[in-house]
Amino acid sequence: MSANDNDHRGLLPAGLADLLPPDAAREARAIDIAIERFAAFGYERVKPPLVEFEESLLGGTGAGLAAQTFRLMDPVSQRMMGVRPDMTVQVARIAVTRLKHEPRPLRLSYGGNVIRVRGNQLKPERQFAQVGAELLGVDTAEADAEAVLLTVDALHAIGVAGLTVDLNHPMLVAAVAAGLQLSADTIAKLRRALDRKDEAAIVAALGDKKASDLFVGLLRATGPVDKAVAQLAKLKLPVAGAAEVTRLAEVVTLVRAADPDLALTLDPVEYRGLEYQTGVSFTVFAKKGREELARGGRYAAGYPEDGTSEPATGFTLYMSAVLAASESPPERPRLFVTKNTPWHDAASWQEKGYAVVRAVDGAKDVRTEAKRLRCSHALIDGEAVPL
Repeated sequence: MSANDNDHRGLLPAGLADLLPPDAAREARAIDIAIERFAAFGYERVKPPLVEFEESLLGGTGAGLAAQTFRLMDPVSQRMMGVRPDMTVQVARIAVTRLKHEPRPLRLSYGGNVIRVRGNQLKPERQFAQVGAELLGVDTAEADAEAVLLTVDALHAIGVAGLTVDLNHPMLVAAVAAGLQLSADTIAKLRRALDRKDEAAIVAALGDKKASDLFVGLLRATGPVDKAVAQLAKLKLPVAGAAEVTRLAEVVTLVRAADPDLALTLDPVEYRGLEYQTGVSFTVFAKKGREELARGGRYAAGYPEDGTSEPATGFTLYMSAVLAASESPPERPRLFVTKNTPWHDAASWQEKGYAVVRAVDGAKDVRTEAKRLRCSHALIDGEAVPL
């Protein structure tokens, strides 16, 4: 049998991959840094199961992920289960069930892998690490700002520089449309026009100059946040729409006060991918990349259909993108020691930052064996000798 006869066993399904050294350790380290930053602000970690019953996993905001969920039959209960495609909905379930009697605001964090039925052109991977935090039980501008600032804090701690936060408000268009009493058909046409950023299509969809001017004004209020918010404030919006703009401005003021140098932009009509958000939302990018590093915002946690939902805001870090945008830390130097070296001698070298690689069989030449095992140093005559 040739050495290549079993190569096919290394093949994996599309969108799945082995994470090898040193990338696996680097991802784990980044997750630990993020979770620790969340803990430093009072967020307590929860660990939901990988699989749970379909009705709880896909209830409430989880319904939007039904098409992305792997399903299987539980041989014990004979009920359908789903493999989690997202951890946010699980944290929300925990909050409104197991932790429903805990005082609010409730701060929870999480980290783990999720898997989805299919990827897309921008994110072909189907399994990926998801790390995030949720602030549940309150609906205030301060909570919205905390979600933004904690996201930025965690990314900075991991080592991502040059961040920019793109703010959105997916309910703003709906609030203005409701105030103008637009029909469902008109709103659908309007949404398509806004998605294409097409002013002519907006006018064609509405047919009313006053309404058209409002939505064209919303569309044009895009760009650096200070200018965009000032433009929104000039529009004569219906009461509900004006209230949403006021809330957005409050969040911007709070974020600016905490981090004056943070680059903030605004797109008040963006809706795609934010369908379940109910208020101020955001996406974080690095200036040197186009892939989103994190996404978050306000939503209804739990199960509105059962009357058990509550206001919440939170965010998720996408670790593959985060690691691609951050600088790789220097690798720990590896020190090769012979098998006769006392086991307890490793501690002193480990305290100095070395990974100690012990020989488990006789090595004819210490230097040669150390290099073969990818060691940067070898212990020779009590000294860590560089190779």
